[in-house]
Amino acid sequence: MRGRPRFNGGRVLSDGYVLYWWAELLGILVFYVAYSAVRNIHGGELPPPHAFDHARQIMSLERHLGIYHEQTIQQWALHFRPLILFANYFYGSFHFIVTIFAAVFLYRHHTDAFPRFRNTLAVTTAIALIGFTLYPLAPPRMFPGFVDTLLKDPAIWSFNSGGMQTVSNQYAAMPSVHIAWAAWCALALGPRLKNRTASVLAWCYPLITLVVIVITANHYILDAVAGVVILGIGWIAANRLTRAGRKSTVNNVA
Repeated sequence: MRGRPRFNGGRVLSDGYVLYWWAELLGILVFYVAYSAVRNIHGGELPPPHAFDHARQIMSLERHLGIYHEQTIQQWALHFRPLILFANYFYGSFHFIVTIFAAVFLYRHHTDAFPRFRNTLAVTTAIALIGFTLYPLAPPRMFPGFVDTLLKDPAIWSFNSGGMQTVSNQYAAMPSVHIAWAAWCALALGPRLKNRTASVLAWCYPLITLVVIVITANHYILDAVAGVVILGIGWIAANRLTRAGRKSTVNNVA
């Protein structure tokens, strides 16, 4: 929408487009509800067909590539309980906290960039849903030799607590949305935070997330690689589709 704000809470972009925080919030909530519903189709105690076969395929491919180190890394990390506790709380909270912060930061301080980043995240997450549906994957913690740290040590929640076991899709591992969203946050925050320490932490956030998802045995390394790939696809698609906030783009969709 171009022109002056017709309602309260509007922000005018440099090219005349108007964004409303409440409309953006409503859109995000609707998208996330739909995302959760589709993602959790396979929620429940019984694994979807081929989830464990797919996991063995991933392990076999990682061995072939020489990157099957998840068990070794977790066994090392288990000797440092404070690290495991940090990873548990990080896994259960930062995924949402940092992403929300990045979105609000862009909207408030770099509004022109917000539509492109919003569309990038939406496309990336939608692609992830295709992966969850077509390639259900049992995470490492479901195999002998791995420890489900969220269950073993204190955490905000675990996949076996309360209703999580019945409603959460524990086989939505490929690609890793944790990594995709973390890399998105790094791109959004890293170049724009004025504080050098905060900027460095933003750039390191995907690497920290990678360590966390491995030592908690919730993802394989290839899940993380796939997360970066779908973010790249989402970025390219958003660059082609987003018009708002970009004066030079034409014949695209806002």
